[in-house]
Amino acid sequence: MDLRKSIAKQTGFALRLANHVGTAIAGGSNLAFSPLSLHVVLGLIAAGSNGPTRDQILSLVGSASSDELSSLASQIVSVVLSDASASGGPRVVFSNGVWVDGSVSLKPSFKQIVSGTYKAEAKAVDFQSKADQVAKEVNAWVENVTSGLIKELLPSGSVDHSTRLVFGNALYFKGLWDKKFDATETTDSEFHLLDGSSVQVPFMTSEDKQLLSAHNGFKVLGLPYKKGVDGRQFSMYLFLPDAQDGLWSLLEKLKDLGSLDRYLPARKVAVGEFKIPKFKVSFGFEASEVLKALGLELLFSENCDLSEMVDSPTGRKLYVSSVFHKSFIEVNEEGTEAAAASAAVALRYLSLPLLDFVADHPFTFLIREDMTGVVIFVGHVINPQLV
Repeated sequence: MDLRKSIAKQTGFALRLANHVGTAIAGGSNLAFSPLSLHVVLGLIAAGSNGPTRDQILSLVGSASSDELSSLASQIVSVVLSDASASGGPRVVFSNGVWVDGSVSLKPSFKQIVSGTYKAEAKAVDFQSKADQVAKEVNAWVENVTSGLIKELLPSGSVDHSTRLVFGNALYFKGLWDKKFDATETTDSEFHLLDGSSVQVPFMTSEDKQLLSAHNGFKVLGLPYKKGVDGRQFSMYLFLPDAQDGLWSLLEKLKDLGSLDRYLPARKVAVGEFKIPKFKVSFGFEASEVLKALGLELLFSENCDLSEMVDSPTGRKLYVSSVFHKSFIEVNEEGTEAAAASAAVALRYLSLPLLDFVADHPFTFLIREDMTGVVIFVGHVINPQLV
């Protein structure tokens, strides 16, 4: 497996998903979600699916086989998502879980993938008579992994006596900027909204050189986090459209960019005016309709085939009813705290005039690990006043 190509496909999935979620679900609200979290859940389900159902999942995420998808997930879980706080890098916590009703048993081959590849614990539970209790258990697990940032991933009534399995994962990220912003320099200024009005919000600023690049219609700012001794480099990237109302057209453009690398800034440059708003985003959605719109229909229908998952004819009667996802992200002078959970070329340096980077109108952002290129979080800010 070519890891770089596999990760490029994961990035493509992330950007397509961001475009669909941003336009179909988020509407006029701020957005934050983890495409990686959803990618891992789909990979886990793909390992237990068969026939056309598996083919649709693989097509959506761009993998040639479920083995390739599982191999990618294994490397991401063990390398990208391992905690770096002990060596001075970001704190990263990631965990997978599977809750299985006592009336069914996982196939040994699938159980091995669950525990060996995805590092998930399969827990025997009683959905038939204690569904509410199991939902509370899942929600408590998510809340614990995410340091209390994600609560009630599974809403009331989302599981019942007919539920047989729940697949979940939870992700927590806390990174300090490589160079913090001076809080005493933070001042209120206008942020222009899509409807032409504006609001006053606190903007961070700095006179330091910045990782910045300009392209046709947009600029990209890179803000690296402190890294540990293992070489991983996590960074946040802000994609700022030139036009104040250019967010939607930028999102449409991003989903077709392919590799992000050629658009990301490669060196620090002196900047003119420089302002970034502080923001906090809390967002949740049920992902099945978005996934269907992207071509994943069989998984949610009576024709779903999860026969590689459980050791009985029940596998041909299982289908996925819902995929719940919640995310939280906060950006301030110190750095970024974020959490998410899902259930189911040569450049020649030229002397250029100073670039400004004034994020005073809607923009999109992502957090990724730069050594591998894995995208962890994606979102956009329409109004920094909204949470």
